[in-house]
Amino acid sequence: MFHQPPGVGWLEVICGSMFSGKSEELIRRLRRAQIARQHVQSFKPEIDDRYGTTHIVSHSAAAIEAEVAPSSGALLERVRPETQVVGIDEAQFFDAGIVQVAHTLADRGVRVIVAGLDQDYQGRPFDPIPALLATAEHITKTMAVCTRCGAPANRSQRLVENADRVVVGGAGAYEARCRRCWSPRPAAAS
Repeated sequence: MFHQPPGVGWLEVICGSMFSGKSEELIRRLRRAQIARQHVQSFKPEIDDRYGTTHIVSHSAAAIEAEVAPSSGALLERVRPETQVVGIDEAQFFDAGIVQVAHTLADRGVRVIVAGLDQDYQGRPFDPIPALLATAEHITKTMAVCTRCGAPANRSQRLVENADRVVVGGAGAYEARCRRCWSPRPAAAS
């Protein structure tokens, strides 16, 4: 996708709604880096244990090995000196320090690929993704398919009653919806 000159780092952000292929795109890019014989490390937040703790897994079951990090600081400490590419999934679940960690790694010459939700279930910007988007060299916005009408979807419709901003879940808790079919309130499954 992008040619990385030796010693030059940058930040790539993959964002979108639930079920839009963010993790799958992250895995694809990390696999390509592995094929190119680059030293790759992948990380996911401790809170995301939907598909286990040793892999980043997409909703379509694509997977790649990953380390669990309880915080952005712990993630930074675990990056090995020889690492050339760092993948970070579900970045919205990390603390605000993930922005500085991404830039610290990029400044060291590491290619940093971050995936995460750009909006929460109420359609509000989901921090820290906006700060990563504003400072990234490369941005990919993925789209899902609306489960109601089939239109391109960029919103995550929560299906369960819960006022917490963070509710980790999959197909039983969320659906992809377009602007017209989405509601900021939890809705019944279609």
